[in-house]
Amino acid sequence: MEIGRDSFPFPYKPYGIQEQFMRALYSALDEGKVGIFESPTGTGKSLSLICGALSWLTDYEEKRKQETAALLQEGEASLSISVAPSSSTSSASAEPDWITDFVQKKAERDLVSKLKEEELKRKKREERLEIIRNNVHLKYAGKRKSREEDEAFKLLQLSKEEQAETPGDQEDEEFIVAEYESDDESKDEELVEEHVTKIYYCSRTHSQLAQFVHEVQKSPFSKNISLVTLGSRQNLCVNKEVRRLGSVQRINDRCLEMQKNKHGEKIDSFLRSRPHSLTSALQQMRDEVLGTIQDIEQLLKIGKELHACPYYSTRLAVPPAQLVVLPYQMVLHEATRRAAGVQLKGQVVIIDEAHNLSDTLSCIHSAELNGAQLCRAQSQLTQYAERYKSRLKAKNVMYIKQILFVIEGLIRVLGGKVGQNPQSQITQAGTEMYTINNFLFKAQIDNINLFKVFLFAYLKIMSPLGGFVEKYAGSGVMLHAQSTSNKENRRTEGLNRYLETLKKNPTSAPGQHWVLSASPMMQVEGFFLALTNSNTDGRVVLNKQGTLSESSVKFLLLNPAVHFAQVLKECRAVIIAGGTMQPVSDFKQELLLSAGVKEERITEFSCGHVIPPENILPLVLCAGPSGQELDFTYQNRDSPRMMDETGRILSNICNVVPGGVVCFFPSYEYSRRIISHWEASSLITRLGNKKKIFQEPKKANQVEQVLNEFTLTGAILFSVVGGKMSEGINFSDDLGRCVVMVGMPYPNIKSPELQEKMSYLDKHLPHSHGRSPGQALVENLCMKAVNQSIGRAIRHRGDYSSIVLCDRRYARPATLSKLPTWIKDRTTTHSSFGPAFAAFHHHPSLCVGQEGAG
Repeated sequence: MEIGRDSFPFPYKPYGIQEQFMRALYSALDEGKVGIFESPTGTGKSLSLICGALSWLTDYEEKRKQETAALLQEGEASLSISVAPSSSTSSASAEPDWITDFVQKKAERDLVSKLKEEELKRKKREERLEIIRNNVHLKYAGKRKSREEDEAFKLLQLSKEEQAETPGDQEDEEFIVAEYESDDESKDEELVEEHVTKIYYCSRTHSQLAQFVHEVQKSPFSKNISLVTLGSRQNLCVNKEVRRLGSVQRINDRCLEMQKNKHGEKIDSFLRSRPHSLTSALQQMRDEVLGTIQDIEQLLKIGKELHACPYYSTRLAVPPAQLVVLPYQMVLHEATRRAAGVQLKGQVVIIDEAHNLSDTLSCIHSAELNGAQLCRAQSQLTQYAERYKSRLKAKNVMYIKQILFVIEGLIRVLGGKVGQNPQSQITQAGTEMYTINNFLFKAQIDNINLFKVFLFAYLKIMSPLGGFVEKYAGSGVMLHAQSTSNKENRRTEGLNRYLETLKKNPTSAPGQHWVLSASPMMQVEGFFLALTNSNTDGRVVLNKQGTLSESSVKFLLLNPAVHFAQVLKECRAVIIAGGTMQPVSDFKQELLLSAGVKEERITEFSCGHVIPPENILPLVLCAGPSGQELDFTYQNRDSPRMMDETGRILSNICNVVPGGVVCFFPSYEYSRRIISHWEASSLITRLGNKKKIFQEPKKANQVEQVLNEFTLTGAILFSVVGGKMSEGINFSDDLGRCVVMVGMPYPNIKSPELQEKMSYLDKHLPHSHGRSPGQALVENLCMKAVNQSIGRAIRHRGDYSSIVLCDRRYARPATLSKLPTWIKDRTTTHSSFGPAFAAFHHHPSLCVGQEGAG
């Protein structure tokens, strides 16, 4: 059996399409390709990814081991052979034979030494992992913590005794920014453990990552693969005091503060620069992580048992791990990647659930600030600088002044004034769009090096400023900073009154009641970094909304390829996978070709579904029961006739579908309008007599409750494309025997952001098939949303469902081509309702009383 090529280790006999998937994946990894892989939900995509990728990794390591052994043997053999003197006479310009012989032998000796060293490292690493695996069942419960463990645990906790050591003004020593030298920050980056060849698996949510880890646990590789799951501090912190802080920013700030001992040394830097001097507790937890496969919940449990930090233990486990499971942003965002210790050079990255990869990249690298955040940042930083101005180094004072200068420029560009109450009215409300350079000129901050300012904000000021705000926000010091001049008092008088009002009456400004407890510097420094993008790659949107507090400034990334290019360049292979990847044109053109990937390096794989053909019935419906043409364009969809016809279609469907019906509307606004119309005409009552009616809840925490009630057979659910139930919710079996799509969910074409994106694509990408790239973007966004919604119904081999696309525009060949292949190949178009309903009514899996193919 040739592992990874003709057959693969698998927990059960794989489907034919799973074998095809694994062979294509193995080939893509072996050849260093960028692959776009589509495998519908319910076809075992996760196991196919696991077994295909880990088969390749196992074979790759074995091949490298054999090649190293062969080179060693060849090198040692060549050294034992004496080179005979050359009988030919050398030319005057040639080196003497003895010199040539010496150089050759030295090169061979060096090669053999290097190979021996690499082989020794590999054997030690394998022996260590084997020891860990053999001993991992020995738990630490019942063991008395050693003195070293106690010291390590205390080191990672903020000692209350240390806090009380220096009373008075010396307490604030932790809030003083250290001397800033921007080139020193990367000095210890080289002092890290060597990384083995590995696979980085990324997905969108922690629940999806946990599900993937459980699949690895069930796979044939569970006993001999080292896996580590990475997460945020919010997900991995075991300190109750810190977890209680709630927000990501406050948890991060508190953690960084707790890493400093009384000498101001950072534990993080200490660990990275001394990999062989790890504290015992962290070392034990790292061994536990590498020894058995753990999800995040299990990591938290182990961390509590060992009094070790899962966040730092998992980061320390990354270099020797063969499979690293982590959220999108840890790979797609360079700064986060570096902070997590993720090294991509020569490695494999698999990005799952990647149907929204372009949007994800754009969101990660975009940034937005509102007037209230800018005012808070300006006030907090001003008062921090005033309080500690006599104790700050001159260079730090200069950078703080530059940050304030930029913040004040942003406040002015929004129509506000420095120090005014954020609730004050501003003039000239509206939306304005700028290139980055034009915006910098307008805000009069074009003379500032924003990258250096960002580095100072990110590396130096955020943590001490956060501690200062947390300590003094409720004490009145923040509102009456010491040594503040009368001029400064006048400048911040309006804002101070606003902050005082919030402190006394937090509900007076909805959404702003946490103003005194959270530092806005994280959003500010993120916006600084966004403005360092190339002038052509983004736009700045000014949105002025009546008051300074409501107004915002947003950086919109137009070219996500510029940030994805580094991932593609460094990695050996990149796999972009998902259940529904159609249409793939924007992945290829906007993300890959624009990032410099050559066409020959891109490979595509799309498989059908495991369900029998008769288990799915997709229909395009061009007209309703009364003959009304179904055209849900913006001009027609609000007509009473169109709304009535939609109600009649649903009524007929509810007559013949025995299980649940899920009806998707293109927007929340249209859902509200059409349901209100039905209520006025009593149609909603008639529908309710046939099936119990549920509506998608407005609040996310109500989704589970609605779904639990919806599980009653025979219900109908009104949902929204792109809403809380269009992605990630499985309408399997009787939950979704029929999915109805009302109209086509095109994005708002009048949106300034979308118009700018379309304009950018039209200018930088080639036209295709008579359609401009901007038009293609709008169509692709629409059909991606449709595909995600209609894919909710078929979730496993025995499932069955019908799909009704209510709009004549779905019949267009270009639109049909963007449906998933397994749906498109079985779709029929009907110009009138009668034949469509006959096909629907007589389909064996949907007739009333039939059990279906499942």
